[in-house]
Amino acid sequence: MTLHVELVSPERILYSGEADMVIARTIGGGELAFLTGHALFVGALDIATVTIRSSSGDEVAAVHGGFVEVSNDRVTILSDVAELGSQIDVERARRARQRAEERVSADPDDGDAQAALLRATTRLEVAGAVERA
Repeated sequence: MTLHVELVSPERILYSGEADMVIARTIGGGELAFLTGHALFVGALDIATVTIRSSSGDEVAAVHGGFVEVSNDRVTILSDVAELGSQIDVERARRARQRAEERVSADPDDGDAQAALLRATTRLEVAGAVERA
């Protein structure tokens, strides 16, 4: 038995298909894995990766907030901004991370700069292009 999964942004449906598991990070709830038979659930998504795991492999996306709903073996992910790893412009994400790092260095309490840094880093992680320390 599988889950029906839809990952939707305002521009388009990024993913629609069957999966064995979906892993997402919610605000205040941490990372959650959804399998068939999961209880009803609605949660706010954090800036993080979403992994859609199926027998044909993993599809990984960067989401910048939004919501996840689970009901009757259906997982719906709604995000204002979401990108599949294969669609991320790595150089653009690196430039965004550099700008955000400079802003955070100038003002460590700048919440907008911290969020921008998290978004850029998440995009690079999903694209497989983040440099590990």
